[in-house]
Amino acid sequence: MSAGVLRLPNWRMLAPWVIGMWAAAAAVSWTTSAGVVLVSAALLLASAVWALQSPSRWLLLFFAALLLAPPIPGTSLHIAPVFAGMGLLAGALGWTAWRRVSGHLPLALLIFLAVLAESTAVAALYSGMEIAAGTLLRVMLFAQAVYVLAYTWSGPAAGGGDLLSKARFLFWLGIATALFACVDFHFQFPAPSGYGPQFVWLTDAVLRRAQGVFYDASTLGNLCAFFLLMVMVAMFQPRGQTICARPMLVLGGVLFSITLAFSYSRASILNVVAGMAAFAVVRRAGIRKALAILAVSITAAAFTLHAAFPRISDSYLARLESFEYIGTLPNGVLSGRLTSWNALIEFLTHEPWHGLFGIGYKTLPYTQFAGQPIIADNTYLSLLVETGVAGLAAFLFLNGAILKTAWRAARSTRGHAAFFGTWIFCFWTGQMVQMFSGDLITYWRVLPVYFWVLGAAARERGEGA
Repeated sequence: MSAGVLRLPNWRMLAPWVIGMWAAAAAVSWTTSAGVVLVSAALLLASAVWALQSPSRWLLLFFAALLLAPPIPGTSLHIAPVFAGMGLLAGALGWTAWRRVSGHLPLALLIFLAVLAESTAVAALYSGMEIAAGTLLRVMLFAQAVYVLAYTWSGPAAGGGDLLSKARFLFWLGIATALFACVDFHFQFPAPSGYGPQFVWLTDAVLRRAQGVFYDASTLGNLCAFFLLMVMVAMFQPRGQTICARPMLVLGGVLFSITLAFSYSRASILNVVAGMAAFAVVRRAGIRKALAILAVSITAAAFTLHAAFPRISDSYLARLESFEYIGTLPNGVLSGRLTSWNALIEFLTHEPWHGLFGIGYKTLPYTQFAGQPIIADNTYLSLLVETGVAGLAAFLFLNGAILKTAWRAARSTRGHAAFFGTWIFCFWTGQMVQMFSGDLITYWRVLPVYFWVLGAAARERGEGA
């Protein structure tokens, strides 16, 4: 058995018989739901067999599920963790191919994960077992992203051109996600249960903001910022080393800009601006070209948006212009965030001992322990309240390790390492800015993709090997 590959005897001969038997069972099922379960199980089994024939195929299925699949109808469940389970099996099968790595980043990830896991006990103490179970689930969802990073960096996944082909695959997944978000925003398809109630109030209509398959506008806007910065970085790659043709990159930039506008996410624009500033630091030259490319994409998107949807264009422009009132109406401009932040600061002021160990990761939106359920909309403040000073310190240490790893890859003479390193350095710089207005580490549908780019940068540079 080769590392990371599951060898099944004559599985190609057995597959038609197995699928046929499953199809027959589905056909004679007593209920439609039973048939759906049987067919779904057959598809998952076939996917698992296909994925385990190569060390990195499960990543393709996992990314496709994360970025293209909506929640299971009628529930808040999602299929993506099933493919993460396939990844665990692939890692176990290929255990001999794992490399040993060292450095600040693995240590920072382990410390932060340990702090999050420890907070599960605190959540049970202050808020009960049901809310603590939600905390544990959130920790496990974050751990998926950590595993993707570890697998890409030191696991049996292939490197080199294979990583570039996966980046191309991600780009097309992003295109598909953005297209669906635009179509969904225009036609306002019925949303599944558990979607975020985020709306745009026009003079003659109330529309659900573009949310994509995530059914959360902020997550969609964050993903658009991620790909917009990728487009900027990719335009500087030598010919033959870029993920796709430059005209396609520009068209992608236009699409992601339009989708970002439909999401009405202002913080994601700050993410892009901060990422552009980071790009100027990394490149130290050629920033005019980068600005020109990004300006062309954004201008083309603005003209297209205004021509096709003038009311929405004017509404979004007014939303951006609201920043001029930040001095006189700060709480209104920040969509009520100051109220939440003041409530959390007041809670810590009256009970400062909770700032030492926190009250449990991701308990604030559900518990009454702080007086009322509160959505912090600030990664740093929520971590301080939920995981204490230790959690916030561990997170800041993790951010520093991420930027250090990305920076070293960005300055590498290896082309692929420089591409992935610059991409994640620029984007994570923007992330750290956007985290002041959202709890971005809970965006579990997109965080594994971001950590994959970080793992690819570290692997290509040979970081910590």
